[in-house]
Amino acid sequence: MNGACCIALLRGINVGRAKRIAMADLRQLVGELGCTDVRTLLNSGNVVFRAPPKLRAAMAARIQDAMVVKLGVVARVMVLGSDDLDRIVAANPLLAVATDNARLLVFVFSDPQAPALLAPLAARDWAPDMLAVGEQAAYLWCPDGVLESKVAGAMGKLLGDGLTARNWNTLCKLQALCAEPPKG
Repeated sequence: MNGACCIALLRGINVGRAKRIAMADLRQLVGELGCTDVRTLLNSGNVVFRAPPKLRAAMAARIQDAMVVKLGVVARVMVLGSDDLDRIVAANPLLAVATDNARLLVFVFSDPQAPALLAPLAARDWAPDMLAVGEQAAYLWCPDGVLESKVAGAMGKLLGDGLTARNWNTLCKLQALCAEPPKG
């Protein structure tokens, strides 16, 4: 059996000149860790793969460690199951207000305390931005772009590398990749 579909989100990969990784090298690395049907999306550290359930819980740490050893890159890795991703997508309360999916961001949590830590930020008015906090992710609509978003900066200061963001387009593409049947 090929195992369950999983998604690895690597934080800060191929942004600027730091933490450069070729996606072919990343696919090979994840495959060498016992995963199958390994695919990458874009050039920014999104990996979809299949792993046996017994490996899933340890995959984030295994990928992180292997990147340091084999590629010389240090980056936080978060691994979600396709069921987690489905819940995160279904829980997005900002779809009705967002008019540009590239400016609708989803910040996936690695820290289970993140929702409580972000609650005071979610209670503030960040207009024109909007922030909603769920159990596994925070949703940020930033119509003027993330670089202009004061709330995105506040979230980064508060949680540091305890979260990673993807825009709505990317998240939906990752979900679609997981829905595809395994190859071969």
